[in-house]
Amino acid sequence: MNRVNYDKEMLAVLKAHAGERLLLHSCCAPCSSYCLTQVAPIVKTTVFYFNPNLDSEEEYLRRKGEQVRLLKETGLADLLDCGYESEAFAAVARGYENEKEGGARCMRCFALRLGRTAAAAKEHGFGLFGTTLTVSPLKNSDAINQIGFAAAEKYGLTYLPSDFKKRGGYLRSVELSREYGLYRQNYCGCVYSKR
Repeated sequence: MNRVNYDKEMLAVLKAHAGERLLLHSCCAPCSSYCLTQVAPIVKTTVFYFNPNLDSEEEYLRRKGEQVRLLKETGLADLLDCGYESEAFAAVARGYENEKEGGARCMRCFALRLGRTAAAAKEHGFGLFGTTLTVSPLKNSDAINQIGFAAAEKYGLTYLPSDFKKRGGYLRSVELSREYGLYRQNYCGCVYSKR
């Protein structure tokens, strides 16, 4: 089986789109910390904070606050926030409540978030979009990238493929979280992962 080197593909896409605008979906500040160091020096980056999967508005606001603080302290990107929309996640999770972590429910969640990112990119004039989700060693980068490519095709955009955990990305995100004193949660965010 030939595995795609999404990290290598990402570097090629960034080079081809240098100076252009990227809408980067972020699940949280710790995950975005490393990802931003990789993309922001090459493309004009705006973080899209869309996380309807979070188990409570309190958790949503806590993570959003950390994202805002990181962006202010680093100056690496602007923020586009659309608010907490828990009903959107509830709709895609309905009927998939008993799926294992990383299964069909998670794929539906990724599709929701990347689809919404692509729609926002189209609406706000970005030609390029991507996600920080691939920095996690617990997430399937191949599946996330396939979902991203499908959303790009639907909206007529370019998707930034990635596997941010490569080249020590995940470990660097942990180090950056310590450096900036970021709140680092111990679950993905939804009520099912919290269990």
